[in-house]
Amino acid sequence: MKFLTVRDMRSKSASIWATLPNEQEMIITNNGKPVAILSSVSDSTLEESLAAIRQAKAAFAVNKLQLGAIESGAGKLSEADIESEIKAVRKNRRK
Repeated sequence: MKFLTVRDMRSKSASIWATLPNEQEMIITNNGKPVAILSSVSDSTLEESLAAIRQAKAAFAVNKLQLGAIESGAGKLSEADIESEIKAVRKNRRK
């Protein structure tokens, strides 16, 4: 996988666009840290590519929440405890 700097994006954009279809994905960095993924798409694959990216992000977020729940002990709550928490939140929302 190829890494590009933000500066490369400004100064070498024509060569990047020419290379992208072969590379498929490139990582854009700013001050040495990854900030974006540049991915090759076409008219026929745009919607599918966006859907796949969104699905992957959602799965990652759910996994992160599940791991956080396990680490905090929330994964051991009973059904009654969960219902109690939901009722408390709803009650506070009405206020």
